[in-house]
Amino acid sequence: MSGVGELLRGWRSDRRLSQLELSVRAGVSARHLSFLETGRSRPTRDMILRLAEELGVPLRARNELLLAGGFAPAYAESALDGPPLATVLASLRDVLAGHAPYPAVLIDRHWTMVDANDAVGRFTGGCAPWLLEPPVNVLRLSLHPDGMAPRIRNLPEWRAHLLHRLDQQATATNDPVLRELLAELTAYPGGPAATGSPPNGLVVPLRFDDLSFFSITSVLGTPLDVTLSELAIESFLPADPSTAAALHRTTDGTAPLRH
Repeated sequence: MSGVGELLRGWRSDRRLSQLELSVRAGVSARHLSFLETGRSRPTRDMILRLAEELGVPLRARNELLLAGGFAPAYAESALDGPPLATVLASLRDVLAGHAPYPAVLIDRHWTMVDANDAVGRFTGGCAPWLLEPPVNVLRLSLHPDGMAPRIRNLPEWRAHLLHRLDQQATATNDPVLRELLAELTAYPGGPAATGSPPNGLVVPLRFDDLSFFSITSVLGTPLDVTLSELAIESFLPADPSTAAALHRTTDGTAPLRH
């Protein structure tokens, strides 16, 4: 395992901050920060958490920094099916149900589906059964040629949007699983992989069959649990009146996801 100083230096480098810039933000001297990164000084628990906060380090990685520094983790990591998260997850499922007849899905840090409302079945009709077997990765389901991709009318644009988001997330979290997923999805057909710069326009729509959606990502505002901090709701709202009317008319004829 890398030492805490090396890990801190890595996060600072990823955030493209100099030692001086980070020291000013954290209220410490650049000399002291240099000593921490090189191992000449040992950071306190509070110092690790202060630097992690300024660097925007995810909660999971903050625990890793603390462990590397010889301290106990600061944030619990509860099981999704355990009692501590039951109330919050019940509320999140109420949010999913409340989005109907508009599709909404609850995902974890690797874009694995935790739950979804029935309206998501509109997207999955005709998808290969193996893509719908748990654990369902919603990005793979979206972009795989055996998934939603053939029915996405603006596939190159939507693909570039998703790849850009995934690239940003992988960079922000240093998660090797996300890097592997990005490499896999980039190899799928459907248009040039535009991961280096954001796509043009104000809102990238999902044009699926004759419907048009825009997406909203919702996260918990002040999570203190690693698992909760990594959950998000991805909801799809109608981008035009005809889509809204079609969704309100019927939710039948769809293949629901298994979860």
